[in-house]
Amino acid sequence: MTTEAHARPVLHARQIRLLMFGLMTGMLLAALDQTIVGTALPTIVGELGGINHYSWVVTAYLLASTASTPLYGKMADLYGRRPVFLFSIGTFLLGSLLAGLSQNMTQLIVTRGVQGLGAGGLLTLAFTIISDVVSPRERGRYQGLFGAVFGLSSVAGPLVGGYFAETNWRWIFYINVPLAILAIVVCYHVMRLIPFQRREHAIDWLGAALLVAGVSSLLLALSWGGNEYAWDSGVIIGLFVAGAVLGVLFVVQEARVAEPILPLRLFRSRTFALANSAGFVLGLVMFGSIIFIPLYLQIVKGASPTSSGLLMLPMMAGIIVTSVLTGRAMSRIGRYKWFPVAGSAVLLTGMLLFTRLQVATSLWIAFGFMVVIGVGLGLCMQSLILAVQNAVDVRDLGAGTSSATFFRSLGGSFGVAILGTVLSSQLTRHLGDRLPTAIAQLPPDQRAAVAARGGANISINDPATILALPGPVRAAIQGAFVDSLHLVFLTTGLIAILAVLVTLALPDDQLRGTGPQGATGGADPLGGKAAAPGGKPLPKESKEEAAAEMEAKSQTLL
Repeated sequence: MTTEAHARPVLHARQIRLLMFGLMTGMLLAALDQTIVGTALPTIVGELGGINHYSWVVTAYLLASTASTPLYGKMADLYGRRPVFLFSIGTFLLGSLLAGLSQNMTQLIVTRGVQGLGAGGLLTLAFTIISDVVSPRERGRYQGLFGAVFGLSSVAGPLVGGYFAETNWRWIFYINVPLAILAIVVCYHVMRLIPFQRREHAIDWLGAALLVAGVSSLLLALSWGGNEYAWDSGVIIGLFVAGAVLGVLFVVQEARVAEPILPLRLFRSRTFALANSAGFVLGLVMFGSIIFIPLYLQIVKGASPTSSGLLMLPMMAGIIVTSVLTGRAMSRIGRYKWFPVAGSAVLLTGMLLFTRLQVATSLWIAFGFMVVIGVGLGLCMQSLILAVQNAVDVRDLGAGTSSATFFRSLGGSFGVAILGTVLSSQLTRHLGDRLPTAIAQLPPDQRAAVAARGGANISINDPATILALPGPVRAAIQGAFVDSLHLVFLTTGLIAILAVLVTLALPDDQLRGTGPQGATGGADPLGGKAAAPGGKPLPKESKEEAAAEMEAKSQTLL
């Protein structure tokens, strides 16, 4: 591993802070746009029309970002971090600007796809770039901050989206423009200091096309199945078959080319294979279940889109605090295995706790359950990416990091589709059992009003409409929704058991590099005083010299 130490540049504390600021801004933009549109979609559809294409506003972003993630990792390994990162954030900026200018639903869907194409790079290159300038041992502290950004975006997205839905929905996209420009300026200047040695390469365009087509086919099948088309329809079956065939062809292609998009040899590493498997499972659990908690708050507790975002603050606090503390703990201890194990177990506990939610459950109890989920996510999210990075050589950091992000995102896509189907089927069954009885209890005039809205087939897509219904009907819908959520969270809990088992199988490897108070007294890149070998703090004036000296020592150790 000596080559990794020699390849890593030494940046000063201010430079690392600026780099982190730019990378976190870019990551915040990409993560925020995964959730910000949801609460504003009814308003957007009301202005632009095209309700039959409603789901495509989200699906287009999901397809483009998930399918492009591995491509960015390989491109960054071949062409360098800075040009690829600047391309991704520039693409995201262009997509945001055009999305805000959209005049119809078709334009919005296409521009959301452009946004997603840029987001795929922002979500993976931030981890790759920070891995270029700090050792795996030190890296946990920084990636803990990235986890905090994800926690912030999971709550801020619905909150900001709800606010702009009540003012001007176009600012959901325009707000990205100044932030993206700021990230471009900062990263352009700081990333010039990260050296890159260009090497001969051959781009695997066929492999890239097979990957994008295969992933797109599977995601389309999961998005359309049970909604646009029946699961046993020719379209859905055809998409699944196409996805499987394209996936096999992709593996064959990757095995034969010199510069594969996703090097199959990496999967020979037990750590790499298990960490990515755990990331897929945890992605399914966390992305596929968190989206249902705001629905509970809006439909059952009567919260507005904006206030439901505020009510998610306990989960955000759990993610942010735990991510930061976990990152620092990994850097200090020098190992990562037991953090995802503990996180998976805590996440399992949180999912099982959510099966106890009822219509009358106090919000304070729900807040407690959210904190448990947040703590579990904070323990898992960055530790698995760090495990992957620690298992690969420096030449594969881009591809390895993008694979971790890709599998987690792919798991989330599967989770949204699978658990959405579970919720939909259960809701249909419970509403069929409850609604006729509730409607029969109404006075004739109220019964006629409910019948005009669809009767037993009344739409429950709008929480405000549900809250305006007569008491018995509203209670029946809320009860059916809560009972349906129980199976959703039970399903995620059972899947989380698999995550516990996979993370338990991870090797207990030590992180490469020196810690903040390691044997060589590793200097703190954040600018704090590092401990010398004897335990005494280094004098302030020799801090920068000590940093260079410690890097040289770490090269010898590595």
